[in-house]
Amino acid sequence: MAVTSRELGRRLPALPRGPGSVAYALTFVLAALAIHVLVSAAVERTRVAFDDLRYGRPRTAHVAGYVGHGAEATGRPTHIIAMNLDRQVVVLELPAGDAEQARSLPGPYLFGAHQDLTPVVLSLLDMDGDGLADLVLNVSNEQVVYLNREGAFRLPTAEEHALLAQEQLP
Repeated sequence: MAVTSRELGRRLPALPRGPGSVAYALTFVLAALAIHVLVSAAVERTRVAFDDLRYGRPRTAHVAGYVGHGAEATGRPTHIIAMNLDRQVVVLELPAGDAEQARSLPGPYLFGAHQDLTPVVLSLLDMDGDGLADLVLNVSNEQVVYLNREGAFRLPTAEEHALLAQEQLP
């Protein structure tokens, strides 16, 4: 009885090894990197274009509400405008819409590349539970709270800041 062997499957051709295969791999990596850079640039330009439409240049945001300042009893809300002027955030308050009583609030200075295009988002929330709407400024993943005290907005003291931080903890 003789033993014979026979191949049962078809052999696949071996991948070429040599300088040509390294060139193909390098070309693929460079092409993938170029595609990543182009897509990232396109996404960033699209985001900036949408922010231009929504916030304009310089980046400007507006909120209106009844916060208990000025002559709001006349039925006109207080208007608050925040602008990113070349990385310096400026907040203007018009109590009851009266431009003669306009107040300016100090805002943060933004550091980093292209921070002059960072939008400023405003909201009126009662952060300290006193029943008055406080001004909350969101910019560049940071939150600045202006407390509503004695008919005006102001930055919290160190003690008030500690209390606000404790209230925010779950």
